[in-house]
Amino acid sequence: SEKKLNVQIVKAGDKILIDNLSFNILWPIEKQISENILNNNALVMKLQYKNFSMLFTGDIEEPAEKAILNTYKNKLEIFQSTILKVAHHGSKSSSTQEFLDVVKPKIALIGVGENNLFGHPNPHVVERLEECGTKIFRTDESGEINVQLGTFLFWIFLDINTSF
Repeated sequence: SEKKLNVQIVKAGDKILIDNLSFNILWPIEKQISENILNNNALVMKLQYKNFSMLFTGDIEEPAEKAILNTYKNKLEIFQSTILKVAHHGSKSSSTQEFLDVVKPKIALIGVGENNLFGHPNPHVVERLEECGTKIFRTDESGEINVQLGTFLFWIFLDINTSF
């Protein structure tokens, strides 16, 4: 409030529009997951800009992925995305095969510290992404990611020179 920032509280079903770019808020829904409540009720949203899309998954884990797929079972196509920001730093508790099969990412971004104590990203998660034909960028290997869409620039964690 001191800096007079425009803070917007969002929930599943909300849409934020910035010119011709939109963020669709997909998760969490009102009924929260009680298992690992902070991670599994993290904000999941899809950025859409022209024919480009990016799915932001926070730190959701397998219980949230299953609940999301069940909640949206009649409209799973909304999760298909050009880029997937891999959940929970590539932890073994996230990025199930079922979830990846729905998202079908061309590119995966994994935000993870070099030599981290958790062993992120999990080798099985990396393997699943590779088997999907997904190009993987990791911050522990490449540094900061920048994704530029028209006049919009998003700092994710590494620099990618890819046009969409």
